[in-house]
Amino acid sequence: MIGIEYFLGTLLAELHVVAAIMGAIYVLAFVCAVREIMNSRTSQGSIAWILALALLPFPTAFLYLIFGWKAFDDYATDRIRNGRAARPLRAKDLALIDRETSHKWPVQVKVSEVPFLNGNNVDLLVDGKATFDSIFAGIDRAQDYLLVQFYIVRDDRLGQELAERLIARAKAGVKVYLLYDDVGSTGMPKRYRRELREAGIKVAGFNQRHKFLRFYGPTRINYRNHRKIVVVDGKEAWVGGHNVGVEYLGEDPKFGRWRDTHVHVDGPAALGCALLFREDWEWATGETLPATPPETVATPGDQSVLVMGSGPADKLEECAIAFTDIIGRARERLWIVSPYFVPDTDIRTALYAAKLRGVDVRVMLPNEPDHKTVWLASIAHSDAMIEHGVAIYRYTDGFLHQKVVLMDDQIATVGSVNFDNRSFAINFEITLWFTDRLTIENVEAMLVEDFKSCREVVLDEVKSRSLPMRFLTQAARLLSPVL
Repeated sequence: MIGIEYFLGTLLAELHVVAAIMGAIYVLAFVCAVREIMNSRTSQGSIAWILALALLPFPTAFLYLIFGWKAFDDYATDRIRNGRAARPLRAKDLALIDRETSHKWPVQVKVSEVPFLNGNNVDLLVDGKATFDSIFAGIDRAQDYLLVQFYIVRDDRLGQELAERLIARAKAGVKVYLLYDDVGSTGMPKRYRRELREAGIKVAGFNQRHKFLRFYGPTRINYRNHRKIVVVDGKEAWVGGHNVGVEYLGEDPKFGRWRDTHVHVDGPAALGCALLFREDWEWATGETLPATPPETVATPGDQSVLVMGSGPADKLEECAIAFTDIIGRARERLWIVSPYFVPDTDIRTALYAAKLRGVDVRVMLPNEPDHKTVWLASIAHSDAMIEHGVAIYRYTDGFLHQKVVLMDDQIATVGSVNFDNRSFAINFEITLWFTDRLTIENVEAMLVEDFKSCREVVLDEVKSRSLPMRFLTQAARLLSPVL
């Protein structure tokens, strides 16, 4: 047995190594603290990081690299170079701007850096079968190019069908691009990517070009690309909450039905979705895709659509600003549907104020969790909402995963944004905004049906929660900034 004397002797002999390691950790903690001060967004969060870095540099410095170090200046530079700010000019040249609607919703337009575009036809797609039937039919129609982007792509029956259809179009001469998130699609086998590439399809993980950045962080583990976009020939686009996996078809053995919503847009708004894909593709691969708008753009409908991309490369938390604005403008109703509800202080305050104005504020959430920590934090936040008079509904007919907002009879959204800090500030997301009466009526009718499958959480239920449950929910709430 090794004695204490031997252990101490070995430690003293290697003391210079230990001192060097500790010194490096303190230097790293100091660098992290300086960076947090220079890039602070909230004093509370920054003070918490700085205190933890000072008092417990190990392992806080390494946790900060994962959860606190935001380094997307190069993405923002690429976006500027590729001309996101020129999108309104391009749209103006195409004479497709809906100026009246853009003037009415200036915050959303400035956040998106694009105007509302006229001439679209919009189809609301409820649940997985309708969504993937529509997407696969669109893929089969592709003649020039296909842009496909999902957070999760599984190698299951649905993933195989997607691959087969993409391969078929690639063999027909269509240029096909597939972009996936490295974290969301962790289980994707190399074989799946290899088969696509052998068919001539270009395949990329969002972070594949940034291995060094992942090594020093690995910051990219926390900052993910959560967008779901399919674009066919720049004419049609699909955006929403579905990923590629059989659970999204309702085949999850635990939840059964997977309640989700996508939207199909046929018209000029598809070009906005294509431009977002182009930005992500260049970040992932370094390859610049052609972005010259066609001389003429088909206008198959009369619906106005705004394409809003958001993410950690934004100078401000622009996604949160856009949603806070419509909460503040609500006068009659505000219906929010999200699988994850972990709002920050500004969103909570805006929701409370809307309720005090007499607005019908409802939040629809899942009844059962798929991620326990987020679910517990969501209970803490939703219980506080109930105590302030906000109506909380729990969906009971399967798992609720749709991301939809309806404000008055004025505006509706469908996209990939959850009502949590991750979607508002950490992930790359996409939201489509609609102001036409038909889409708003369709969203309203869809949500009215969804509310029929919900139970309302009453104040008595909140007050009857056990002490251990209240402790767990409040403890999870403390993690809200990174959930």
